[in-house]
Amino acid sequence: MNRKTLAGDRRRRKTITALWVLGISILVIVLIYKEMTAVLYILATLGVTVLLFLVAFSDLSHADGGTGQMVQSKDASGVANKLT
Repeated sequence: MNRKTLAGDRRRRKTITALWVLGISILVIVLIYKEMTAVLYILATLGVTVLLFLVAFSDLSHADGGTGQMVQSKDASGVANKLT
């Protein structure tokens, strides 16, 4: 992909995100103004639940592409001297 396409995609994603944030903000402000706290409570609970499901089912082990194993250093005193 060329730079124009990547920049356009980024701009479109940012615009969509900004519109979502604006829409949700307006919804929350209207619900606060109308004093519908029960609806706000339900929406907040559902939002946190969705967020927890996203984190629970996300594949974090393949995200960094590393082996996941730590390598033990042979020169522990040298590493300690570099840290101070």
